[in-house]
Amino acid sequence: MLFITVNKFRHRPTKQELDKLTAYYADMAKKGVKMKQIFWTLGRYDSVAIIESPDEKAMMKTLINLPTELATETLVAVPRKEAIKLLK
Repeated sequence: MLFITVNKFRHRPTKQELDKLTAYYADMAKKGVKMKQIFWTLGRYDSVAIIESPDEKAMMKTLINLPTELATETLVAVPRKEAIKLLK
């Protein structure tokens, strides 16, 4: 399953906090939740992440344990081709 997570830093991050998040992302992969891409953004959110997880429960467990430097909002993502098939 794919998930889109929009993130907002709770405050301006330090290098140590960014290193902590990088380590957390690496640990996620060991648990089967794969960070596909992260984009830093301008506007309402500071970053957007595309994450692949085996299921909702694994994703929820990952986000519950996320370091407190980030506030997140997560959406389930369905590829366009698959969504179009649902219309038929």
